[in-house]
Amino acid sequence: MSDGDVVVIGGGYAGVRLAKKLDATTRVTLVDRKEVFFHRIAALRAGVRPEWSVTPFIPYDRLLSGGRVVVGKVLRIDTDARQVVLATGERIPYDVVVIATGADYPEPARFNGTTAEEAVKAFAGHQRAIADAGHVLVVGGGPSGVELSAEIRLARPGARVTLAHSGPSLLHGTGSERAGRKALAWLEAHDVEVRLDSFMSPGFEFGTYRDAYGNVMEADLSYWATGTTPNTLWLRLGGHGDWLNPSGHVKVDRALRAGGRPDVFAVGDVSDATQVKVTPAALAQADLAAHNIRSYLQSSGRHRKEPRHYKPVHRTPLIVPFGGADGMTLLPVPGGESAVLGGRTSVLAKAKTLMTPYMRRQLGYAAS
Repeated sequence: MSDGDVVVIGGGYAGVRLAKKLDATTRVTLVDRKEVFFHRIAALRAGVRPEWSVTPFIPYDRLLSGGRVVVGKVLRIDTDARQVVLATGERIPYDVVVIATGADYPEPARFNGTTAEEAVKAFAGHQRAIADAGHVLVVGGGPSGVELSAEIRLARPGARVTLAHSGPSLLHGTGSERAGRKALAWLEAHDVEVRLDSFMSPGFEFGTYRDAYGNVMEADLSYWATGTTPNTLWLRLGGHGDWLNPSGHVKVDRALRAGGRPDVFAVGDVSDATQVKVTPAALAQADLAAHNIRSYLQSSGRHRKEPRHYKPVHRTPLIVPFGGADGMTLLPVPGGESAVLGGRTSVLAKAKTLMTPYMRRQLGYAAS
């Protein structure tokens, strides 16, 4: 029995989890511009190593048993008609619509184009550029910058690799000084030059970069791991700019409802539910939203359930791989600094496979 039409806009981690949760009890339509699921966790390695080029792509065709997946670009949400409007002119009716469009990541962790073939070509371009570069500059000392620097160093042991970070320590956003010291020790032990308190910007000449003090650095190639941008421009252009906060994230209430409407939800990196934009937080939001959507659709029955409230994540376990055979894991400790675990735990949990078998199983495919 299906209790209403649910349209999920965005097929990333949160969107896939939510669609799968609701598939048995509602008529789900998942809409995404990509023809395949993009396992972004594997993207940094895929941008460096050719043997990983196709790993991040998992078809959607086994995700839903009752619902459907539509490949297309959403232009706007027509809240009066309760329809999602696609660029093709198609209108998909909804009883509940979920915004799960995620965020745009810097290269090489970006899906370019709409097909897996187009994205593979983009990865191949990064792989060739890294293979040919004598000096690679990575800007940003958060988890992505540290991970990318390690991947490049292991793939190009003879190249010069520099990591420039504007903060006083690596991984300072995690609140763990021990984690920053461990990352710094690994990078320096592998001949990665780390520059702290070094805000970088492109120089006046191609291939040059300047820090805040005017010092000039030359590099053949640069990657900027300095943050993400929520994919919400389409909402602003579609007349729902009032749903967004100043950073462009969708404003949600404690039940993850958006726009002051009971039939619009937002989950994952696109929402302002938490400042910690990590996959576990996105999955937790999807699970809670699934419960609240079912509660809303069944609200007229005698088995009505009250919506649950989301508790923002401030600290969460974090694994930072140093290639496939090393890394570190941060485990939050109540009332104290996170515990920092070493390579064995990190390799087993993430570094070796980058959680690819887990995500393949989530989409109905064998682990390998």
